[in-house]
Amino acid sequence: MRRLRKPPKKYIANKRGRLLILKNHPFIVPVSTLLALLIITFVLYLNLGSPTLVPTDSHIAIVSYDKQQQTIPTKAPNVGELLKRLNIKLYEGDIVEPTAETPIVEDNFRVNVYRARPVIIVDGGHKTLAYSAATTPRSISQQAGITVYPEDNLVKTLPDSFLRSNAIGEEVIIERSVPIYLNLYGASLPVRTHAKTVKALLDDKKVTLAEGETVQPELNATLQPNQAVFVNKKDIRVETVTEDISPATQTIEDNSLSFGTTVVRQQGASGKRIIVYQINIVNGSKNKLQEVIIQQPVPKIVARGKSINIAGDKSGLMASAGIASSDYAYVNYIISHENAMWCPTRWQGQNYCPAYFEETHSINSGSGYGLCQSTPAGKMSSAGADWRTNAVTQLKWCSGYAVGRYGSWEAAYNTWQARGWW
Repeated sequence: MRRLRKPPKKYIANKRGRLLILKNHPFIVPVSTLLALLIITFVLYLNLGSPTLVPTDSHIAIVSYDKQQQTIPTKAPNVGELLKRLNIKLYEGDIVEPTAETPIVEDNFRVNVYRARPVIIVDGGHKTLAYSAATTPRSISQQAGITVYPEDNLVKTLPDSFLRSNAIGEEVIIERSVPIYLNLYGASLPVRTHAKTVKALLDDKKVTLAEGETVQPELNATLQPNQAVFVNKKDIRVETVTEDISPATQTIEDNSLSFGTTVVRQQGASGKRIIVYQINIVNGSKNKLQEVIIQQPVPKIVARGKSINIAGDKSGLMASAGIASSDYAYVNYIISHENAMWCPTRWQGQNYCPAYFEETHSINSGSGYGLCQSTPAGKMSSAGADWRTNAVTQLKWCSGYAVGRYGSWEAAYNTWQARGWW
C-alpha cells in the first residue's frame, strides 16, 4: 500500500485541505502583535478607565533670550540645567529670572534671560562704566561693586546728549548723603543726611529741642561732612538703645514670569534707630527723650509672576472635579509642586509614574499618594471608590481639603508659598 506523505511543514491538514502554519505566514507576526496590544489596552481601559492625562517628567518651557523666544519640551530639573542644555551662556552682568536653582515642575514655565547693557555710574566727579542687567539704580550700583548708603539718592536716566555726556547708554546718578556725628546728651550717633544746616538735620532726624536744651553749632550753621552736632541738657544721665528697622517689601506684578514665581530685584536692608532715655538717678526709672533713625531701611523689591497658561488636559480635569476656573492657577501651582508629573498613581518618593496602583505602601501609612500627595492615602476614599487611579476623584478630595482646611484654594496657595507645603 502506498504510504501517504506528511504534508510539508509549512502546511497543516484539515477538512478543507491544506492550511498555512501561522508562524510561517509573512504577516502573522505584526498582526498578532497588534491584536495583543489591543487586548492589553482594552484590559487596562476596563481597570483604569479612560486616561485624560499622560504623566511625564517632561515639561514645556518658554525661554526668552536675545530677542527671541523658544517653546520647548524639557526634562531639565531646574533653570540652570535648562540653559546649559540649550547652550545659552550667561556673561558678566547678565541676569536670569527665575534663578538658576529654581526647579521646573510645571508646563509653560517661563524663563527670561536679560543681557547686561552698558551703564555709566556718575558718583560726584567720578564716572564708572559698568555692564548690568539689573533694573533698579541701587542694584546696578551694587552689582558694579559701588558702595551705596541707604540715605543716598540714586536716579536712573538717559543723558540729554550722548555726545555731550560721553555716555553710551543709561546713566545712574548717585547723590551722596553727608556723614554727620549727632551727639545727643553725650551719646554719639553716626548718621547720614542731605540736610544743609543744623536745623534741617534736626528736622530730618525728628529731634525736637525741649526747654532748657541747647545745640551746638547754632541752628542756622552750615553742615560740613563728618561734623559733630551736640544737643545738650544740663545735669542728666542718658542711656541709648539700638533697634533694627525691618525693611518694607514692594511687590511688582510681572507678566513675563510664570504664576507663582517670585524674583528679588532689589535686596532689602534693615535700618537702625537709636532711642535715648533719661535715667532717674534716684529710682532708676527711664524717660524717653529722643528717637532717632540713624540708618534708613532699604525696601526689598520683589517681582511676582502673573502669566497663566495651563495645559488643556489639566484644565479639563479641574473642570470635571468642579473646581472654579478662577482657582485653576492656584490648583496648578500646588499640584505641580506636590506631584510634578500630575500622576494619580505616584507614591511619595517615586520618580516615575506607575501604570497602575502599586501596593508598595499601606494606604494608612505616612506616605503621600496621588495628585496632591494625600497623607495617608486612604483619606481620599471619601471622594469615591476609584480614588486609587482616578485623577478627577482625587482632585475632588484635594479641593475639599483645601477649602476645608484653609478656606479657599487661594489661601492654600498662599500657605504653600510661605512654608513650602500645605
